[in-house]
Amino acid sequence: MSRAFEYTYRVFWSAEDEEFVGTCAEFPFLSFVGESPAETLDGILEVVDGAIEMLEEEGKEAPAPLGSRSFSGKFPLRMPPELHRELAMEAAEQDISLNRLINLRLAASM
Repeated sequence: MSRAFEYTYRVFWSAEDEEFVGTCAEFPFLSFVGESPAETLDGILEVVDGAIEMLEEEGKEAPAPLGSRSFSGKFPLRMPPELHRELAMEAAEQDISLNRLINLRLAASM
């Protein structure tokens, strides 16, 4: 079975191209354009499979799939001081931590 199935894909309609576009998060420089979502997914899988083969032939490693990477759950975040103050005040008013407020906001935006 191809390792290409381990990666993260997105297929979306492009008004500009008037076709579907397939991309792979781990290989952001690759894409495939097709007439249907199924054709586009099959196409980008083939493109990624070819890229993996080429990397292996050159003795290079393919990127680790996002699904197999471990994440710490920590993400340093920089923001303008004014926004920091505004969020800290809102968190205090809600009697929750700033961390909790930001997590709630991020979850709501998904």
